[in-house]
Amino acid sequence: MATRTEFKNPLIRWVDDRLPVFTYLDHEYNQFPMPKNLNYWWNFGALASVVLVLMIVTGIVLAMQYTAHVDLAFESVDRIRRDVNYGWLLQYIHMNGASMFFIVVFIHLFRGMYYGSYKAPRELLWMLGVVIVLLMMGTSFMGYVLPWGQMSFWGATVITNLFSAIPWVGDAIVTWLWGGFSVDNPTLNRFFALHYLLPFVLFAVVGLHVVAVHVTGSNNPTGIDVQAPRDTVSFHPYFTAKDSVGLVAFLMFFAAVVFFAPNLFGEPDNYIKANPLQTPAHIVPEWYFLPFYAILRAVPHKLLGVIAMFASIAVLFVLPWLDRSKVRSANYRPIHNGLFWIFLADCLFLGYIGANPAEGWFVWGGRIGTIWYFAHFLVLVPLVSMFERPRPLPASISEPVLKEKR
Repeated sequence: MATRTEFKNPLIRWVDDRLPVFTYLDHEYNQFPMPKNLNYWWNFGALASVVLVLMIVTGIVLAMQYTAHVDLAFESVDRIRRDVNYGWLLQYIHMNGASMFFIVVFIHLFRGMYYGSYKAPRELLWMLGVVIVLLMMGTSFMGYVLPWGQMSFWGATVITNLFSAIPWVGDAIVTWLWGGFSVDNPTLNRFFALHYLLPFVLFAVVGLHVVAVHVTGSNNPTGIDVQAPRDTVSFHPYFTAKDSVGLVAFLMFFAAVVFFAPNLFGEPDNYIKANPLQTPAHIVPEWYFLPFYAILRAVPHKLLGVIAMFASIAVLFVLPWLDRSKVRSANYRPIHNGLFWIFLADCLFLGYIGANPAEGWFVWGGRIGTIWYFAHFLVLVPLVSMFERPRPLPASISEPVLKEKR
């Protein structure tokens, strides 16, 4: 059992003697040793936690004013913006918070890929991170349907119809999702209930993710393990101060979007009430789904397209076993480093393709981008990990810092 922390406050000491929660917090968030060479790319995990709490709090308050009915949902959202005290602020924070959540999580994910944070002993930690991304996608999709605008309705119709491609049971799944034979009031009610529930499931998985970090320890830019106490510093005050700087910068960006460009990430068609008889000229999902949407459209066969879309996320689960290199950080792997930046460019390219109609060169561009996406994971990463000659690693985390001081 861990050594109890002695607290001066008698009330805290009395509680801790009976339920050592304060000792746990002190060990895990005060004294916890962190690699001393972590850079600002390690801030984004903490930022994601802050955004998640913000989304849950604003979501609970908004749910008190929202009406989950196809005849009233659109008007209730408009009423929140116009008549509820500070409802416009809550709605814009929640609406843009989804985009902010995906921005910080995607950066966190790509940082993990670059520095090899998925390698042993952090495989389960990485897989929990991928589960978090999946839960985020499900939660945000259901939330996007709730305003019941044109893009909400038709987005729900298109995405749920994808399940009909599954042999034998596809139509039954779609009927179950809809609660009937079309996207209607039962669909909206189900999506509202699940959108309210899933953030708490997400919060629980994030808790497991944090526990896994504290069991295995954080990775670091060199990708080598901590070898001596001089390689670490305590979490507080060093990383609480560093995370605070990142948090202030992030909140300034978040506030700028909320107050000056609240519809930056939105679609104009979603300010038109849902009309089942009028299809929008171009149905597009939210920006964070665009690369996966491009992969879906790149495959001409409906079922194979759905499989490719889900496989693009599923392949992340097996990445720790596809990359066999013993060196974690791409800083010491020149070929892997170059391939990483090409892969990042490919993901951005797929996002651009997904935002445009499936016609002309966008069709071939999407197919080329999709082929490169899967080739990166299934061909290039395994081959490079076997034949690449990494640069020499430093003897310890402290060595590069000490060399610079000399």
